[in-house]
Amino acid sequence: MRIDLRVAAGVVLLAAATHLTWATVQGLERRRNLRTELSEISHVKYGLLNANRWVEILLPALNKQVDALDLQPSKGATLRPMVQNALYRLLDDVKVKMSAKPAEGATPMLGQGNPLIVNMIIGALRPHVPEYTDMVLKELDRPEARTAVKDYLRGAVEDAAKSTFGPVDMTLYQSILKEHGCANGEACKREIAGDVQQEDERIGYHYLFALGFSALAMVLLLARRGPVGRWGFAVLLAFCLMLLGGGLMTPMLEVEAKISQLKMTLLGQPVVFTDQVLYYQSKSVFEVFRALIDTHRAEMLVVGVLVLMFSVVFPGLKLTASVASLFRPSLLSNPVVRFFALESSKWSMADVMALAIFMSFVAFNGLVGHTLESLKDTGADILIPTDSSKILPGYYIFIAFCLASLFVARRLGKELRQP
Repeated sequence: MRIDLRVAAGVVLLAAATHLTWATVQGLERRRNLRTELSEISHVKYGLLNANRWVEILLPALNKQVDALDLQPSKGATLRPMVQNALYRLLDDVKVKMSAKPAEGATPMLGQGNPLIVNMIIGALRPHVPEYTDMVLKELDRPEARTAVKDYLRGAVEDAAKSTFGPVDMTLYQSILKEHGCANGEACKREIAGDVQQEDERIGYHYLFALGFSALAMVLLLARRGPVGRWGFAVLLAFCLMLLGGGLMTPMLEVEAKISQLKMTLLGQPVVFTDQVLYYQSKSVFEVFRALIDTHRAEMLVVGVLVLMFSVVFPGLKLTASVASLFRPSLLSNPVVRFFALESSKWSMADVMALAIFMSFVAFNGLVGHTLESLKDTGADILIPTDSSKILPGYYIFIAFCLASLFVARRLGKELRQP
């Protein structure tokens, strides 16, 4: 029995490409889990919209302002004019109330209702207001008083922050930190980002070698002058099936909307928020179909059916008909089998159209960036990336399937038409 070396080489390349494609599928799944965790702990609800985070920012600034207050009983004290004027107003109020006649049945105070006596009392107290001011400032300058002011401000800031922002459930946040053994969110971000980078490098080698082996097998089997043969086509169709499975099982795009940096000055102190994630998704074709169906809207249902038909059903039927006609040429008498096996190659660009619909549905990063530009009108220094979407290897694997199935279908149709 003669062994076709090209077919044997194709089988070896198929085994290697299948292993690398499966490694790519697993790597992308691990990467998606890491990116989901990274986007979760970087979410805006734990930073910019977190009441506790604002309390941590505001309290040191307020405490610094309290410590900077000049409360010494001297003429240049910061609060001296305010305290002195407040005491003068207090004496004026007392004078008005004591000058009024007492209510009927009430016990009158000393001199109440007698303007002459009231004027004498107030007149005797008014020259001593500067002395009383020094005493008040001296009491306020005590460490106990400053601590009481800081405690009051802490309670006021916490109440204001909680009334402004809703409560944030930190359970998932803390579980991610515990899983990675991180002391805080920033350390966890750096660790997960490093893991994602390492995963990207491994995935890059895997899928590029898988595509390279697939391309080499296609050239090796299709570039021959003679007929490819039944087993040669079987290997080529196995490559197409492997690429189709790899493209459908892996996420093709990831979309992220975030504020990279937000700078502002509050109470004289710089405030900086970095990498505030607003939205993150990474979906495969099946997951996009499910998301479209779950909207329960007629137009989204139509788009979902189109994506499923031209990305899954149509390629699957084409491969099935090709394999069936390859081993049983008599099936070509059936018009349906003949259409999918021989004539459907002209419809192969429909697969690409489905991906265009897929990309148009999820790749809205430019729109998000344009919308968030309006936040810059607040006066804060905001850096918003407009290229957060990223094409993942699953997309290139699916494109490789579209091209491979196109060439294989053309050559298969040409040989099946021959006697």
